[in-house]
Amino acid sequence: MKNTELAQIALSEDQTGAIANPIYLSTAYQHPHLGASTGYDYTRTKNPTRSAFEEAFAKLERGTASFATSSGMAAIQLVCNLFKSGDEILVSFDLYGGTFRLFDFYEKQYGIRFKYVDFLNYEEVKGQITDNTKALFIEPISNPQMIKIDLDPYYILGKEYNLLTIVDNTFLTPYLSTPLEDGADIVLHSATKYIGGHNDVLAGVVTVKDDALAEQFADFHNMIGATLAPIDSYLLQRGLKTLHLRMDRSEYNAKLLAERCSNLEAIDEVLYSGQTGMLSLRLNKNFKANKFLENLEICIFAESLGGTETFITFPYTQTHVDMPDEEKDKRGIDEHLLRLSIGIEDYDDIESDIIQALEKSKEGVIS
Repeated sequence: MKNTELAQIALSEDQTGAIANPIYLSTAYQHPHLGASTGYDYTRTKNPTRSAFEEAFAKLERGTASFATSSGMAAIQLVCNLFKSGDEILVSFDLYGGTFRLFDFYEKQYGIRFKYVDFLNYEEVKGQITDNTKALFIEPISNPQMIKIDLDPYYILGKEYNLLTIVDNTFLTPYLSTPLEDGADIVLHSATKYIGGHNDVLAGVVTVKDDALAEQFADFHNMIGATLAPIDSYLLQRGLKTLHLRMDRSEYNAKLLAERCSNLEAIDEVLYSGQTGMLSLRLNKNFKANKFLENLEICIFAESLGGTETFITFPYTQTHVDMPDEEKDKRGIDEHLLRLSIGIEDYDDIESDIIQALEKSKEGVIS
């Protein structure tokens, strides 16, 4: 994806020539006469500001249609409406705790089965396919273990068994990866994260390239009503204009920090895919996560990612709090694991803050 394309694709094409796309707050639109429409009738069904973002994002994703939702979880819920009781979906074993929670609810409430598999093991995944299997749900960089998955074999496998390949591309964004172009059927994002990029908008987005799927999602989107508000749609379109700049800087900072942390006594394990600004650190047991978090001065102890600021999250009691302890244990989500979303601050400021907080987190050190 060319940097200039990312910036220009978000520009308004409004007839006024406004560079910032207008925010249309109207909930209803006047009809010229009976049986006629301007293309906009009621804002839940279609809104000009939301449409501007959706059209721009579909181009970035190399898809035919995007659907902006009120949150990332609403985007996953939109996709879940494709399935019925008795259907099975093979899911990344290591994944965001909120997704696990939603899938657990759908399994108990609606009888849709979610089978957690290791997508690093192709033969294991293939062996789990049954007549009831309808889809593969993959995080190409898993959350929070940062396991990087080669998607290409699963595009082929999906076609072979007539399965939908669904990719949660939140960590990578269309700047670093365009799964629809490579073979995926559905790509979704928590747009709250890198797409918005400034920690000031809650949103999700689903994109498809198949016209039949686009029609289904259009019906679901309108019927359920978890659509994105005009102001939030505007903020996402604004975020697209700087996506490439922010991604480049956060990835640059993350690579430097991953290398630095690999040589620290306080860190037992650095989990980094080599892409994006996301990495996780496993503290040595002589260092306490609570003391580390309390002593941060520049980085922020908060539960999100993908913004301009560096956020540090404690998955055990935050993003994965509703995952049963035995499931967390299987995934290595313990009281020593920290997830970092590296921002666009000066790298030296990030590093020095983390180093000083680690020094104060050692047992026996008074901070």
